[in-house]
Amino acid sequence: MRLPPSPTERLPTSERLTTSERIRSATAARIGPFRHLPALFRLAWATSRALTLASIGLRLARAAIPALMLYVAKLVVDTVVAGRADAVALASAADWLAHPHLRQVGLLIGTELALALASDLLGRATTLVDGVLAEITGNATTLRLMAHAATLDLAQFEDPAVQDGLERARRQVAWRANPMGQLLGQLQDGLTALSLAVAVVAFLPWAVLLLVLTLIPAFLNELHFNRQGYRLAYQRSPDRREGDYMRQLGAGAETAKENKLFGLSGYLAERFRVLADRALRENSRLARRRAVAGGFFASLGTLAYYLAYGVIALRTATGTLTLGDLTFLTGAFLRLRGLVEGLLLGLSQLSGQAQYLDDLFGFLALAPRLPVPEHPAPFPTPIREGFVFEAVGYRYPGAERWAVRDLSLTIRAGEVLALVGENGSGKTTIVKLLARLYDPTEGRILLDGRDLRDYDPETLRTRIGVIFQDFVRFDLTAGENIAVGRIAARAEADRIEDVAASALADTVVARLPAGYDQRLGRRFEDGVDLSGGEWQKLAIARAYMRESEVLVLDEPTAALDARAEAEVFARLRALALGRTALLISHRFSSVRRADRIVVLGAGRVQEAGTHEELVARGGRYAELFELQAAAYR
Repeated sequence: MRLPPSPTERLPTSERLTTSERIRSATAARIGPFRHLPALFRLAWATSRALTLASIGLRLARAAIPALMLYVAKLVVDTVVAGRADAVALASAADWLAHPHLRQVGLLIGTELALALASDLLGRATTLVDGVLAEITGNATTLRLMAHAATLDLAQFEDPAVQDGLERARRQVAWRANPMGQLLGQLQDGLTALSLAVAVVAFLPWAVLLLVLTLIPAFLNELHFNRQGYRLAYQRSPDRREGDYMRQLGAGAETAKENKLFGLSGYLAERFRVLADRALRENSRLARRRAVAGGFFASLGTLAYYLAYGVIALRTATGTLTLGDLTFLTGAFLRLRGLVEGLLLGLSQLSGQAQYLDDLFGFLALAPRLPVPEHPAPFPTPIREGFVFEAVGYRYPGAERWAVRDLSLTIRAGEVLALVGENGSGKTTIVKLLARLYDPTEGRILLDGRDLRDYDPETLRTRIGVIFQDFVRFDLTAGENIAVGRIAARAEADRIEDVAASALADTVVARLPAGYDQRLGRRFEDGVDLSGGEWQKLAIARAYMRESEVLVLDEPTAALDARAEAEVFARLRALALGRTALLISHRFSSVRRADRIVVLGAGRVQEAGTHEELVARGGRYAELFELQAAAYR
């Protein structure tokens, strides 16, 4: 996602553009942010038509009340003035109640009271409806964001620009119904201003025009600074994400041990302070410029109001207007000035808010990059031949070095294949290519003779059970940590217990206070944390839960002791019968039990064979095996 260019950036050269073209370009830049408001309205409408209609209806009913109240106040003043001479001679309360002028004054005051109460009740009802509508619309948007994120590819999540866009979208999603309320509020204020303007125009038509003309510069000024604020926020997305990361590192339970042992708190705090100070300087500079310019343009509206106020007072003094007219016009003009100023500034703020909708709807517009076949080939059940990598190469976006290059590899159906090699040799990349989390940059991967891209990727992934070495430790219950391997079967308690026993995770669960219902992790108050080896057993059970035709374990025993490792691999051999299994491990005591071992180096196959064959060959595998074996002598 890229920062929308400014009007100046969008123009090739100023000499090539006519004045009308520059005006159209500038207008498009100002109107552009509003293009997402219809989509936001449709989202609110789809979420709750009743609440959306209720919010509109309440605002329409409330819009006419201010003008009515001012007009009733005018009638009160004129009625009081008209009956003042008669009222001074009244002696008793009965005389007061019987006096026609005073009865009329009481009726008018009662009417104004009723209008005030109605306005208050309508306002509170509007706040209630808008609050509920904002919350449910925010929830619906969050669900939409989560659903859309699930459709994107792993490579997109690893793209820093997409990460920045996702971070901005997440920040907006909690309160993006706010522009909806602002838009409806603008509609209400616009109708109120229109009713007041009609009344004022009848007396002083030039005053309304003067007021609008003096407030337009303030509106354009706010539009300018809103856009500047958005551009600054956009450019600071990487810094903000890094600042959030520093805050998480400095105050997170997961990093507390290292912070204390290595004395990192001061360093992390300083990193955060530098980022925060830079943001403060940039924000303060923009805020000062905005305050100075805003104060100047706001004074123009004040001058317009007092010019009109002086004219109204003089016309009242000369008898052209009544005291009621004075009350009505000054109140109406004061309210109109506030409304017009609020409308213009609110419109500029709405423009600023709407610009942030680019972040949300821009992320929602991202399409996955991996192509999905329109008519996917049926997945082979069972797999008969296996996987074949033909001259496969993959280079991560923005990287100069190839993760794998000219890789030719066969994974036969029903065999246990081990991949060994030093860090960076391409082992995990091969797993991601196998699960079609990435597509090869060059070459192709075949499954039973067909290109992997001919199959539906979702179907492919349901047939592959993968546990990466950096598996997720979910702060869910122990049972849910296993069930995520096939979440649709989370209610099958017997199945969860069986796979837990296969992965030796049943002994871990047996020690938990609430068994499979015990929440794990330290994020929540009732959570219980586990050791690295215990978490790893749950992760292995998660892979077994999938009951897939292909089982992939990336460093599955890295956190296990030697005895547990031997037991896990004995179970793995039993579970792998009739399945294709891919094992990645640095421990040669584990990989030696595989049917075949492939040695990787610099993203290519260096050697392949059984343990005995490779040791006898005296190549790279034999060298690495001897180095590891020597450590145990």
